[in-house]
Amino acid sequence: MAKQDYYELLGVQKGASDDEIKKAYRKMAMKYHPDRNQGDKTAEEKFKQINEAYEVLKDPQKKAAYDQFGHSAFENGMGGRGAGGFGGGQGFGGFDFNFGGGSAQGFGGFSDIFSDIFSDFMGGGSPRGPQARKGQDLRYDISISLEEAFTGITTEISFRRNGKCKKCNGQGGEKREVCPKCHGQGFINARQGFFVSQQVCPECGGLGYIITNPCRECNGTGVGAEVKKLEIKIPAGVDNGTRLRVRGEGEAGLTGNESGDLYVYVNVKPNKIFNRDGKNLYINVPISFGLAGLGGTIEVPTIDGTKAEVRVPKGIQTGEKLRLRGKGMTGINSTVRGDMYLNITVETPTKLTAHQEELLREFEEDRRKNGDSKNFFDKIKEWL
Repeated sequence: MAKQDYYELLGVQKGASDDEIKKAYRKMAMKYHPDRNQGDKTAEEKFKQINEAYEVLKDPQKKAAYDQFGHSAFENGMGGRGAGGFGGGQGFGGFDFNFGGGSAQGFGGFSDIFSDIFSDFMGGGSPRGPQARKGQDLRYDISISLEEAFTGITTEISFRRNGKCKKCNGQGGEKREVCPKCHGQGFINARQGFFVSQQVCPECGGLGYIITNPCRECNGTGVGAEVKKLEIKIPAGVDNGTRLRVRGEGEAGLTGNESGDLYVYVNVKPNKIFNRDGKNLYINVPISFGLAGLGGTIEVPTIDGTKAEVRVPKGIQTGEKLRLRGKGMTGINSTVRGDMYLNITVETPTKLTAHQEELLREFEEDRRKNGDSKNFFDKIKEWL
């Protein structure tokens, strides 16, 4: 389900001033505060959402990042706590714009306190030291043929991502200083009645430092949109759904932190000839009525592009299988091949010449004389 726009949540226009955003937030917070709506889960969820929106829009740099990238700026799936200490299921996670330089403005009072308590209650957990902001992992889906899955391929892919800012080389700015609020710890202690809890520092977002002169190109994030071209190797033996990990080729980490990884998901397209089951291959082979009765040799294609000679025994029936050892697929990092199975189907001729019909009549008559052919009712009588 798509998130609602932060400006719409607070009831302000994009480009609203700090005072307008703060005033709108106070009004909404008073309206949906849980103390005024006890037992109302909808109001509780609304209160959480407006706090999340305000945590971003009150900070100039986070607000700039949101204006540029939208909600995707704060999504990484890493869990944990995000901007301003929001945690749990909707936390901003690893790809959040938790950098210093912005003033952590809050109007104080019960709304801020409740927000912090709610964050801990929702599973944010206690921070332990400066929080690294690893880049987001990315997914790329690629489709290959069964023949390519057999041999393995090297191919070039292209995708959009947030890479390191070219102007500041991913650092976010020219100068870093120890955060004056948390003194480099990345968290602060907050007293709530008789309890003291640790919370992510709202000044630096848990990094332990602030950037005093943020890069104008990336607004201090250290990342910028780019189209990445990458050569990847898909090994022989991959199966449908195989996931390959390319380290460090995901989104760039904020302000020079570690990049995420790229996960390539392989889809092996259906083949017109071969059906695959693990390392084994199956092929449907139609044979003539005469070949089924007399036996003989046939040629069949194999996955490696060659042909194999197969001996068909006399009297083979539809549904029987013939096995070719070592003519199937390999597994990843293995040279041992599976087997190939021929599913036999005996074809009944639909168009016969007069001579062929005469031969079949003679054949059928001869079988009856020798007792080799009994009709259905004869077999029923024997069974009874």
